[in-house]
Amino acid sequence: MRNTARWAATLGLTATAVCGPLTGAALAEPAAASGLYAPSALVLTLGHGDSAATVTPERAVTLTCAPTSSGTHPAAPLACAELRSVGGDFEALGARSDALCTREYDPVVVTVDGVWRGTRVSYERTFANECVKSSYGTSVFAF
Repeated sequence: MRNTARWAATLGLTATAVCGPLTGAALAEPAAASGLYAPSALVLTLGHGDSAATVTPERAVTLTCAPTSSGTHPAAPLACAELRSVGGDFEALGARSDALCTREYDPVVVTVDGVWRGTRVSYERTFANECVKSSYGTSVFAF
């Protein structure tokens, strides 16, 4: 049941991120005015536990990187720039070498679902604790 709730939340946030710009005056604008681009809209969730299948998301943010950086992510422009630098490959986000974290085991699960430059993305990673999560990349997982 928890997995169904996670997918429902992800679907709702993805729809908001993708369709949100299509309200009001944006509908009256011709499509050619904005130019052609591959969509990049992601939903990132965070929860405490061992796997996304058993974790209830505690936080969720949207991140849209095309045509401009936006969404509910607190550092959307920086997160988009960081993802562009690694070609949207979340596995390529490396840990900062200056991070000093304890060995406390309080697992944190981060999931990412959506579209990156027109390609479907689904990513899940379990970090040992919040400090370890925050040491990866500079802003993508900072929410």
